[in-house]
Amino acid sequence: MTPWEAAAIFAAGIGAGGINAVVGSGSLITFPTMVAVGLPPVVANVSNNIGLVPGSLTGALGYRAELKGQRDRLVRLGTGSLLGSLIGGVLLLSLPERTFTAIVSVLIGLACVLVVLQPRLSGWLNARREHARPHGGPWLWLGVFGAGIYGGYFGAAQGVLLIGLLGIFLDEELQRVNAAKNVLSLLVNGIAAALFITADALDLFPMAEIDWRAVGLVAVGATIGGYLGARVGRKLPAPVLRGFIVCVGVAAIVKLVYG
Repeated sequence: MTPWEAAAIFAAGIGAGGINAVVGSGSLITFPTMVAVGLPPVVANVSNNIGLVPGSLTGALGYRAELKGQRDRLVRLGTGSLLGSLIGGVLLLSLPERTFTAIVSVLIGLACVLVVLQPRLSGWLNARREHARPHGGPWLWLGVFGAGIYGGYFGAAQGVLLIGLLGIFLDEELQRVNAAKNVLSLLVNGIAAALFITADALDLFPMAEIDWRAVGLVAVGATIGGYLGARVGRKLPAPVLRGFIVCVGVAAIVKLVYG
């Protein structure tokens, strides 16, 4: 890896950490960069996931004020994220990389629609509930579980999916929804990273070898970006944040469809 290639991965890590803290889809910066400098796609995917974990942590910590009162909810939803991430990680290590790409753009497009319609749909759902569900009910858990599978496999735009789901099923303002999203994304990335590291240590899946140079560069960059992204994201008005989410989602679809 040349110094210029290392600098490119580091810069991509900063950008990805900042975007992940605000909405998600940071992998659409780091993953293509790793592939561009010569890493095999699966190796880039696995190394990218591990490298982004520190950035997910700083992003979650940056939203700690908005996390107050959400502990019980996150414990319940977190089980769905953890289980889903394990399944997604095993699928990544076991199946051809092309398996999920056919449906990824559809999932991201659906999430963007959910984000745009979130205020109207939330009002419609709340008006028809006899009792408010602070944890979102079983359908939200299943949705978070599905997002965990997706995140464990690839992870790009996982945050867009989570914000769409949480925004509809929870009666919360968008910034608190975004804070919850950061914690759930951290859980998904963390458990998938632990799985990949274990698989690499035991040499179970040679095609998923970890490039620790890339991991280190992304990790340092994402830590910086996650901190900066959280500081900026918490100050954005809800309509601006929602618009940014949709723009990132559309960019994700374009990147995945046209490469």
